[in-house]
Amino acid sequence: METRTLGNSGLNVSALGLGCMSMTSGYGPPADRGQMIELIRAAFDHGVTFFDTAEAYGPFRNEELVGEALEPIREKVVIATKFGFDIDLETGERRPGANSRPERIRRVAEAALRRLRTDRIDLLFQHRVHPQVPIEDVAGAVKELIAEGKVKHFGLSEAGVGTIRRAHAVQPVTAVQSEYSLFWRAPEQELLPALEELGIGFIPFSPLGAGFLTGKIDENTKFDASDFRNMVPRFSPEARKANMALVEVVKSAATRVGATPAQIALAWLLARKPWIVPIPGTTKLHRLEENLGAAHVALGEIEIRQIDDSSRAIALEGARLPESALKMTGL
Repeated sequence: METRTLGNSGLNVSALGLGCMSMTSGYGPPADRGQMIELIRAAFDHGVTFFDTAEAYGPFRNEELVGEALEPIREKVVIATKFGFDIDLETGERRPGANSRPERIRRVAEAALRRLRTDRIDLLFQHRVHPQVPIEDVAGAVKELIAEGKVKHFGLSEAGVGTIRRAHAVQPVTAVQSEYSLFWRAPEQELLPALEELGIGFIPFSPLGAGFLTGKIDENTKFDASDFRNMVPRFSPEARKANMALVEVVKSAATRVGATPAQIALAWLLARKPWIVPIPGTTKLHRLEENLGAAHVALGEIEIRQIDDSSRAIALEGARLPESALKMTGL
């Protein structure tokens, strides 16, 4: 697989990474641990060198899983993890709101190093902005960890442009992670131009619209009771039915190009900018192989323009997140 550099940082990773959240949380019960270790290592065998996790995924279980899976090949991969939610570091109890106080950032980083079985975190993200803690203090805390060699690069997730600029002035931001796909294009308005100006890489999560753009979900699909999509307005049965028009656009492009809808959605993202690295997640080997096939799908300018024009003409229904979650984003 080709590699990409995240902005001006010099951090080189595979063009497609692997988002590991769904292996332990978010989309239903945790998957079989042994199978997920095999899946992560299979991703590496297929050329993936960038793996994304977080203390909140589980909590803690995902970092432990990723650490065990990547330990034999640690020197050949880049690991990203995150701090920022208010989680009891002893019990894993998730409390409402954020917590990015500098002293806690250090404690989270130290705990992550142990769980990830490593001596450094390649890319440490603030998972969500904590309004009560100045972003300069957050960036300063990470800067100290970088000076100590415990962290290599600093990132922000779901942060607004103003916050990114303030953080970047204290400690250069290597990458920003936010939702971005044909299902959610708001980053194009302000975020992507600012990242290009500042020389910061972009890591879209939910690049397949939380599965919607694969064409495998419709208004009759039933999610597991613990699946977060049950709480997302855009995934209500009514919204799914209305938004199928977008899926038809992706399916039509897939037919023309000779690819799958998932590959079209990912190839479209890869074609946006050379410093964009999507991180699709999965718990199935055949889906992993399908997703990685997107790196070999070349979309021409005419095809991209047709996808753009057709998708922009569709008024999608439903918010991308529950109201409580939207309040924690800067977008």
